[in-house]
Amino acid sequence: MLHLKLPVVILILVSSPVDPPCPSAIMKFSLVAALVVVLAIGCESGSLVKRDIPAEIETLTKYFQDAIETVKSHELISQAQGYLEEGKTQITPLTDKIQEHAEKIQEQMKPFVSDIEKQVRPIADNLQAQFMPLVDKMQAQFKPLADDLQAQMEQLFQTVVDQTKALLPPQ
Repeated sequence: MLHLKLPVVILILVSSPVDPPCPSAIMKFSLVAALVVVLAIGCESGSLVKRDIPAEIETLTKYFQDAIETVKSHELISQAQGYLEEGKTQITPLTDKIQEHAEKIQEQMKPFVSDIEKQVRPIADNLQAQFMPLVDKMQAQFKPLADDLQAQMEQLFQTVVDQTKALLPPQ
């Protein structure tokens, strides 16, 4: 008799018109379904056919543990997303305030930077005016040395080319 009633009970539980279940409702339903299945197996144990009940219970237990872990992981994901959204809504006004303060500080610093630039510009121009004659003088002294080195390198290269040609057999 129980064999006929069990599918009807599960069908009623599954097909009842309810709002979309929340994860805790799914867990409760899973536990109720597991209890119904375990009771059905227990009642069935008196039948003529011997079954390996511990193996079936272990299989069902593993199945429902996997289902519960899946539901928990979905709960954790939705909680994490909720926390992220909440944090984002809390941080957005702070970032706006920081941006405003940064702009105010930048506006306040403009006169100071301008004053410092006005003070440093003459010093930089003076240094450049003093160093340019030194740089020009050094360039004038090193130019003949660099030209002489270049001429020696070209002569050395030409000597190596000529000696290499002399070593080659005539064609």
